[in-house]
Amino acid sequence: MKERGATLYFAILIMSILMAAVFSLGSLVLIQIQTIKGMGNSIIAYYAADTGAERVLDELYGGVFIDHYGPIDLDGSDYFYEVWVTRPVGGALTALPEDIDCTSEYYCIKSVGTYNNTRRAVEVSG
Repeated sequence: MKERGATLYFAILIMSILMAAVFSLGSLVLIQIQTIKGMGNSIIAYYAADTGAERVLDELYGGVFIDHYGPIDLDGSDYFYEVWVTRPVGGALTALPEDIDCTSEYYCIKSVGTYNNTRRAVEVSG
């Protein structure tokens, strides 16, 4: 008579283990979805930074020197870039963010792209 409830306890134990496994897998899937979404934001932010660096390089090679651009939004959207430029030779050093160590002969460029609170930077020197 004492063993009649053992099957019920065993079924509850198996169901608890299965539910724990399902919830663990579900949380892993949600974390992966958030990571993949963040990578998409990162790529857009990188290309926004690249756009800023390309614009500055085009203007530098055209003879135009501007020490700070931005923040400039691209096509009225949620992504934008901000660029700092310095010319150590042939002109005074301009104020750069502290994380730029410019040892280049002609110019240093730091372009920061932002999209959905994700920031990526491109540094160019020449």
